Amino acid sequence: MHKQALAGPENSEPRKPFYRILYVQVLIGLMLGVLTGHFWPEFGAALKPFGDGFVKLVKMMIAPIVFCTIVSGINSISDSREVGRTLVKSMALFYLLTVLALMAGLIAVSLIQPGAGMHVSVSTLDPSVAAKFTKQAGATGFADFMLHIIPHSFFGAFADGEVLPVLLISILIAFGLSRAGDGGVVVTKAVASFSHVLFVSFGFIMKLAPLGAFGAMAFTVGRYGIRSIGSLGLLILTFYIACSVFVVVVLGTLARLNGFSLWKTIRYFREELLIVLGTSSSEPALPGALRKLEQLGCRKGVSGLVLPMGYSFNLDGSAIYLTLASIFIAQACDIHLSWGQIAAMLGLMLLTSKGAAGVTGSGFVALVATLSVMPDLPVTGVALLVGIDRFMSEARALTSMISNCVASITVSLWEDACDREVLARELGQSGTVTAGTKIAEAALVREDKSWISTTQSAA
Repeated sequence: MHKQALAGPENSEPRKPFYRILYVQVLIGLMLGVLTGHFWPEFGAALKPFGDGFVKLVKMMIAPIVFCTIVSGINSISDSREVGRTLVKSMALFYLLTVLALMAGLIAVSLIQPGAGMHVSVSTLDPSVAAKFTKQAGATGFADFMLHIIPHSFFGAFADGEVLPVLLISILIAFGLSRAGDGGVVVTKAVASFSHVLFVSFGFIMKLAPLGAFGAMAFTVGRYGIRSIGSLGLLILTFYIACSVFVVVVLGTLARLNGFSLWKTIRYFREELLIVLGTSSSEPALPGALRKLEQLGCRKGVSGLVLPMGYSFNLDGSAIYLTLASIFIAQACDIHLSWGQIAAMLGLMLLTSKGAAGVTGSGFVALVATLSVMPDLPVTGVALLVGIDRFMSEARALTSMISNCVASITVSLWEDACDREVLARELGQSGTVTAGTKIAEAALVREDKSWISTTQSAA
């Protein structure tokens, strides 16, 4: 009866015109951006503030949304041991996927060999390019990486906007509220209500996504131009092939083994993926992906923990880029690497692919961090890639985004924290997920009413 009451109004609502659907608007913005950048390159390059402004608006909302989602999600889990199991399973899956991503890049660049025959002299490469990004890369030691997770102050984590420090604070506060008894009830309800307000506010920001995608794409094409791909087009093609094979083979197999469709999942998150494509960053898609995972039937306490962790520990697009770009530099500079050197490089990349998380252009920064501590490859070799890196950043962000969505659903299923019937139904729909949205909003309204009545009776 209750489900019918929710479904009734949905069926009576008129279907949206196609031009009012967000992913259609974003797609139009992308196409207009390409045309503007190509035919009016100076004007297109000047539109960079539109893309940057949209990304900054989204980043402004990420820290509080992650905090509220994790706090309310963990606090809803009665067994605290489930949080520990979720963390362990997530990290195990993340590192497995990272290893496979590193191997995918290595195999692709070894088979296609895009750098063979270039015969670049190391002495002719510009060292200033690497020096600029070495400062951003910072320390690469494990201890430094772990210390970086701890913020300088409680509010400093929110000011910096990095996911990992916010994740640490969220877990600590969530466990504190679960042990606070009645004293934490008011705070818990306030966090849940504030989370609802944040997602509504984020919906307003997302209306600017087509403009942001238009500005970012116009800048990319206008600044670098299609012709800038030039002789390095084979490298870009190799990278896109490696990413596609990883998504289809690795992620497709993972999804199939856990009983859901990769293609339907990609279609379900198509709005978020188009925004990632336009902005070359996966961060603008985080809040929307969190909400859609909940609508897919994934429990907030699990998916709300796994997805933000994946943004720092599961950068599979960057992992593919690391091996592919490193071996490309070796091929271009006629440097032969033994299998022992390659194995050592892969082990180092397992750390550097995580250490640059949260840094703008994290894939390129992680590459500099890797080469700067490897005596076998010249760090100045990144000068070969800086001109085309922008054309590869879209594939890096898209691959990582798809991987994190698939991983979040997978871990939720492993923890029996995802309703398979809801998952199958929502993935089978067109992707508008109006039913899931209504169910989630109705649940929030019932929860708020229950809290109000409890407070009134206590008074």
